[in-house]
Amino acid sequence: MKTSRISGFLLGLTLILPGLTQGYPLDGYADTGIRRLEASRLANEGIIKGSKQPSGALLATDEVDLRLLNYPDLELPPADPEFTRQIVERLGGQADRYGIAALDLSDLPNLKYAEHRGDFRQNVGSVGKLVVALSVFQALADIWPDQADRIRVLKETVVTADQFAHTDHHTVRLFNVETQTLTRRTIRDGDQASLWEYLDWMLSPSSNSAAGMVMREAMLMRQYGLEYPPSEAEIKRFFTETPKPELTALFERTFMEPMVRNGFDLESFRQASFFTHQGKKMVPGPGPSYATARALMEYGLRMEQGRLVDVFSSRQIKRLIYVTERRIRYASAPKLADSAVYFKSGSLYSCKEEPGFKCEKYKGNAKNYMNSFAIVESPAEGQRLRYMVMLISNVLRKNSAYEHQSLATQIQTIMEQMHSAGPALVDQSATATAN
Repeated sequence: MKTSRISGFLLGLTLILPGLTQGYPLDGYADTGIRRLEASRLANEGIIKGSKQPSGALLATDEVDLRLLNYPDLELPPADPEFTRQIVERLGGQADRYGIAALDLSDLPNLKYAEHRGDFRQNVGSVGKLVVALSVFQALADIWPDQADRIRVLKETVVTADQFAHTDHHTVRLFNVETQTLTRRTIRDGDQASLWEYLDWMLSPSSNSAAGMVMREAMLMRQYGLEYPPSEAEIKRFFTETPKPELTALFERTFMEPMVRNGFDLESFRQASFFTHQGKKMVPGPGPSYATARALMEYGLRMEQGRLVDVFSSRQIKRLIYVTERRIRYASAPKLADSAVYFKSGSLYSCKEEPGFKCEKYKGNAKNYMNSFAIVESPAEGQRLRYMVMLISNVLRKNSAYEHQSLATQIQTIMEQMHSAGPALVDQSATATAN
C-alpha cells in the first residue's frame, strides 16, 4: 500500500479534533482511533469534566449492529392506511409542508409502513452526508476487498485540512489524550487526523469542513486506487492542474455512481456538490442536491440489511450515526432518552422582509427546510420497539428544530400504544463478524 500519508505518528499527536454532538459507541476508541470517543467515555465515567450521556447512548460497539441481516429481500410494503392516518394527524394543518415515512420493525411478521408525500423532494442539507459516507465505503470496498486493509486505511491515513475545509461555523472538540484536556474550535488549515476521525466529525457535529475533506479523500481514492493516499504536493498538483470538467466527471464517479450501484434513483436522492464554498469552487458539482422521505427510508432499510456496499460498510455507517453525545432536533426529544437513536439531520433557512416577523435560527419565512433521518431502538437495553422515521419539512415561521422534537415525542407515543402488550424483541442480527 502507498504510505505517503500513512503514519504511526498520528497516535502521538498532541492535538486532535474529535466530533461534537453524535457518532460511534463510546468504547470505540481502541478499535477506531477516534479520540473524541475517549473524551466522551472519560466524561461519562466522571474522570474528566463533561456532560454525561443518557442511557440510550451507552451501548457497546458490539451491541450496535444491523438488525435485518436475516431479511435481505425485505422491501418497503404498501402504506398502511391507519398507521399513516395516525402519523399525518400529528402534522396538523401544515401537513402539506411535510414529507414523512415511518417503518415499524417491532413485529416483523406484521411489518407496518406509513407514508405521506413520500416523493416530496427538497435539499436535505447535511443529511446528504450519508451519500458521502456510502461513497467512501464503496471506494474502500472496490479498492481493498479485504476488511483489514479497509480498517488500516480508515485508521492510519493522515488527512491534513486545506482549502477544501473553507469554511464552516461548526466547532469540533480538541482532546489531548495524554493530558486529558479538551477545547473546542472550528477546523483550521493544517489540522491533522485520521480518515476515520474526519468521517466522525462529518457525521457527528456535522462539520462542513470535515465533509469537504472527506469528499476530497473519496475523490482521491477513485483517482489513485491502490496508489492512495498521494502526497500533499501531489494532491495540490492534481486539483490545480486537472481541468474542471474532468474534476466534475470524477465527482460523478465518486458520489453518484455508488448511489446507482446500491439501488438508488438519482431523481430521488443525490448529493451533487461539496459542503464548503471553496470545495464548490475547486470542483464544480453536476447539479442540485436533494432527497425524498421514501429514498431516505430505503437507505435506512438497506443499511439494516447490510446492503449498503456490504455488511462491513453498513455496520460502520450505522455506528458512525449512533448518537453518543448531545442530542439535537428530532433526537433531542426527552421521551427518547433511554432509546438508542441513529440520526442525521440537516437544515437550511432564509428570511425576507415581513412586517411583524423576526428572523430567527430554524425559523425562516422564505425557506425553512428541516430534515431528519432517525432510527430508534427503544429502550436501548432490552429493546421492545424498533422503527425508522424519515422527515422532510418546510414549515415557515416556526422553529423547525422544536417541531421535529415534538413530532419525535408524538411518534414514540404512537409506537408505544401500538405495541403496549408486546414482548421484548428477539435480536434479528445474523452472526456476522463484528468488525
